[in-house]
This record gives sequence, C-alpha cells and structure tokens, in this order.
Amino acid sequence: QVHLVESGGGLVQPGGSLRLSCAASGLTFGSYAMGWYRQAPGKERELVCVISNGGTTYYTDSVKGRFTISRDNAKNTVYLQMNSLKPEDTFVYYCAADRFYMNLKSGRITYWGQGTEVTVSS
Repeated sequence: QVHLVESGGGLVQPGGSLRLSCAASGLTFGSYAMGWYRQAPGKERELVCVISNGGTTYYTDSVKGRFTISRDNAKNTVYLQMNSLKPEDTFVYYCAADRFYMNLKSGRITYWGQGTEVTVSS
C-alpha cells in the first residue's frame, strides 16, 4: 500500500520560509515523478511544481524563483523549499506521485498525500 506523508507546514510571516517534506512508502520511489499541489477551501486543487524521476522540474509561474522542489531517492522523500512567502501562498499543500511526469502536470495523479496546511500571515 502506498503512503505519502507530508510534514513541515505551519504559520509563517510574510517574507518567511518553510520547507515541506513528503515521505513516500510502498512504491519504487526512484521510478516515480513527484509533485506538489495546493488547494484553498472551496477551490480546485492547483499545480505548484513537479520533479521527474530524472530531476527535470516544472514550476507554475506564481512560484518561480521562490519555491524549489527537490528529491532524495535514498530517503524516498521529496521536498518543497518555499522562500519569500506571501499571504496568497496560504493553502493546504498536497504531495502527489505518478509514474509519468506529464500525468503530474495535467492532474492525472495516481497517489496523493493527506495534505499539510501552510498559513502566511502577520
């Protein structure tokens, strides 16, 4: 059984930083593309960024230059370093996994985590 467990969310002031982690189990991590999505109450889930199993990355425009996705295949973990946070980055952030990079970009996701809440507020 596949599990994706996010951690690292919380309350941070505008301009601050957070690092989210997603620990994966039950899958061959190195064979999967990984990504982060985010969702506000009553809104659709939206793509934040994706990393392929080879390290190719994609970022949505609103986070380029501020967020960095990375992966440690030895630890079966994907990270999201978030810098220069803004109030509009306040969402529940979800980890996602799929065998195919393009599926992650298009939202056709095989596995989801349970989410971790990020609140950016003074």
